This record gives sequence, C-alpha cells and structure tokens, in this order.
Amino acid sequence: MMVAEKTDPAATAGPHPTDGVALRSLSLTDFRNYAGTRLDLDGTPVVLVGKNGAGKTNVLEAVSLLTPGRGLRGAKLTEIDRRGGPGGWTVAAAADTRVGPVQIGTAREPSSERRVVRINGAGASAQALAEYVSAVWITPRMSQIFLEGPGSRRRFMDRLVFALDPAHAGRVAAYETVMRDRARLLKERGPNADPAWLGAQEAQMAERGVAVAAARRDLTDRLAGYAAEGFGPFPGVGVAVAGDLEAWLEDGPALAVEDRFREALAASRGADAQAGGAATGPHRSDLRVWHLALGMPADQCSTGEQKALLLALVLAHATLLASDRGTVPLLLLDEVAAHLDEEKRDALFSAIRAFGAQAWMTGTDAAMFTPLRGFAQGFQVADATLGPLRF
Repeated sequence: MMVAEKTDPAATAGPHPTDGVALRSLSLTDFRNYAGTRLDLDGTPVVLVGKNGAGKTNVLEAVSLLTPGRGLRGAKLTEIDRRGGPGGWTVAAAADTRVGPVQIGTAREPSSERRVVRINGAGASAQALAEYVSAVWITPRMSQIFLEGPGSRRRFMDRLVFALDPAHAGRVAAYETVMRDRARLLKERGPNADPAWLGAQEAQMAERGVAVAAARRDLTDRLAGYAAEGFGPFPGVGVAVAGDLEAWLEDGPALAVEDRFREALAASRGADAQAGGAATGPHRSDLRVWHLALGMPADQCSTGEQKALLLALVLAHATLLASDRGTVPLLLLDEVAAHLDEEKRDALFSAIRAFGAQAWMTGTDAAMFTPLRGFAQGFQVADATLGPLRF
C-alpha cells in the first residue's frame, strides 16, 4: 500500500479534495508491467515522475479503463496482460463520484476474452461506468489528431460527450452494434435480404444514430462559447461537428431526420452490401476545430499551435462542466507539461487548481511540477514500483 507524501504544504493554500470525480484508491494486478500495486489517494491531483518506460502511462491507462471504451491506448484486452503473468488483469478503484462513493472494478479474466465490470460488487456493463466516472485524456499519440482521419477526433468528441451525458456511451455502443448486424446481413444475403428484417435494423440505426448526432451537436454548440474565449495564454478555439445527420438536424426535427436517415439507408443497400458498413451515419461524422485568432483550420496550424488548441479544448470542456454540473472529469495528461512553455504550464496548473480537478500528470522531471507543491500527491515510478515523491 503506497501513500504519497505531500510536499511543503505550508507553501500554498494547501490541498483540498475535488467536488467531483476523484479516485481514493487504485489497485492494479498483472496489468502491463505491474504484478500488483496499490495507491491510496486523497482526491487531489496526482503527479507520476520517472524515466521513459518505467510504467507511468500504464497507470494512466488503468485509470482510463474505469470508463467505457478501450482506454487511452485503444488496446486489445490481451495486450494489457502482464508479460510472464498468469494471463488476465484487474483494475480496481474506490471513487468519489457525482452520485457518491463507489467501488469499481474491471478485468480480463484468464479464461475470458471479454471485459468484466463490477460496480459496488455487482456485475455491470462497461457502458454503465459512464454513470459514475468520466475521464478526458491527452497523450503524445494524440499530437497528430488534427492530421489523422476523422475516427480519432470522433472518439475524442464522444469522450467529451460522455462527461456531459453519460447515456451517450450506451447510445454509441447500441448504434455500432446494429450497424454491424446490418452490414453482416447485407454481406451474407445481399440487398434483397428479408426487407422486414433490414427495415427493422435500419429503423434502429435511425433512432440511435440521430440520438448520437444530436448529443454531439449539443456538446459542440455549448462548448463553442467557452472555447472561443480562450484560457489565458491558450488560444480561442472554434469547434463544430460536421456530418450528414448533424446538418439535417439544423433543418428539421429529430423525427423527420430519423425518417430521412432510414430512407437513405434503404436506398444505399446495394452500395453498402458491396462496400460494407453504411455510406451515411454518425459513424462518419467529424470534429472540426480551428484557431480563431488566426482564422485557420487546426490541421493547417503548426505542431505547437495544434497542441495548444487541443489543450484549450480540454480546459474549455472542464469550464463547461464546472458551470453546468459543478464537477469536472478526471484529466489524464500524459507528458503534456513537457511540451508547454512556462507561461502555458503555469496556466494549466492554475486551471487544475481552480477547477478542483483530479488531474493525473506524468513527466520525467519532478521540478516541472513545483507549482503544484502542497496541492498534489507525487509518486516516483521506477521498474513498475511506485514510491513517494517530493517535488
């Protein structure tokens, strides 16, 4: 059991717990390079310092798996197994949540290829985690998010929606399931398969798909006002969601858009049978981001500007949630501080303090986190072990 030291508490106003989501303990078993470890936490930000490859990001990945989805690495379940271990892994946590204290666990059991979730000792779906814990993350791998295809931006956008609307996780999962079922039917039996069967699947896709698109539009519409203001040295950001369904929702009510989507699916059965998937739907939507001061799309900005835009979006999202719900999600910031100049780094730390967020931050240099002294717990990470850190 490891409890990190607080450093120099008299140097600041002192640590205080968040008003929202915060982990109070975290236990890993046979997870990545950890045979077994436990952290006891007080709800304040967490700083993990160590050399590259020591296991810092693995801890953040474990935290991310306490939410729906495949975590910040998007890894297959078997890839997370500890090398040389018995097979399978477990992540367990005690958390303060918007509905009160909760015990959460998720695992891949040795005999199973599927993910198991337990909430307060009872079995649950992975989507149910969104009702208790939400998290938003930035990792070095996301440095290309504005240059890649829309899939990574869409997943990032959905992660922002989860924190505002936990039911969105279930809607996305349900839509993707029925879309795969329709694609399988078209592949096996062609566009002339049982029209009643196809029609029922397309009706489900329309209902769920429009709900997904509407939730994304609601997020980006509300986020845009906060993002446009910027945050200290971080730029003002333009943000919107682009897609057929989202555009149709501007022209008419949701029920009319469901009818239009269902008709589009029926008309594209032949093409979809050949190509697989569906030519139209929220699975093709994209998150559009631009630098307001420069009037430039994010993909045309410099690498440094793109990183600042991404972090500005996360801060704007935290501001929205703090205003709307009085809470903010867990912030998982992997090696983020190292890529900021001193002004932006100080602004980030000030924002974390102001929001009362439990941010999990990694780095190789403890001195970089000195402004958080007395306000954050520090852990030294070395060879899959964690010890107290003074910084």
